[in-house]
Amino acid sequence: MTGQAIAADRPPAIFRSIVWLSAKLLAVERLAVCGFMFLLAGLILLNVVTRYTGMPLYWVDESAIYSVVFLTFIGASAMTRLRLDFAVTMLTERLPERGVKAAKAVSTATVLSFALALLWMCTLWLDPVGIAQAGFNAKDFAGTSFNFVYTERTQTLNWPFWALYLIMPVFAVCMTAHSAANLLEDLGLVSRAERFDFLKSGVNGVN
Repeated sequence: MTGQAIAADRPPAIFRSIVWLSAKLLAVERLAVCGFMFLLAGLILLNVVTRYTGMPLYWVDESAIYSVVFLTFIGASAMTRLRLDFAVTMLTERLPERGVKAAKAVSTATVLSFALALLWMCTLWLDPVGIAQAGFNAKDFAGTSFNFVYTERTQTLNWPFWALYLIMPVFAVCMTAHSAANLLEDLGLVSRAERFDFLKSGVNGVN
């Protein structure tokens, strides 16, 4: 009888899969945040040393900028799952408990809608089907679609911009998974995670 009750209370497989995916993405984001923080610190130190010695490396500035961009998007995605994003509580503080839960669910659903909309816009922007139909020829694709995303290159690093732009759809996918997991928790469909091992500390250790 007890085993049947536990099985009945167990969330459906699709819900558990979403929470599992969110947890795995959060673990990868944790490593990525640490890596980009060390990279950014190293680039800044290298920039100071080379400028002080009169031999500046011009690509360091651009590398540091893109490191900050990647770090920002990855950190924002992780903050979504950790529920450390900004919130205005002037209204919810005056609501009853049921109203607070409903407001949280609506807020999380809005974040999920934004993530899905961003993912759709990234698909339209990068147009993977269009570039594939053009035989992955950037010039032919730009000539037919007037979309020059695959022909632009960075100024000093001379990297293709599309490779850097990939952080946008990656951010959208991760944010979708995290906000979906949060929504399942807010709706009571899965048990809420009370602690995350992010940066080797609990949620309260991330500020």
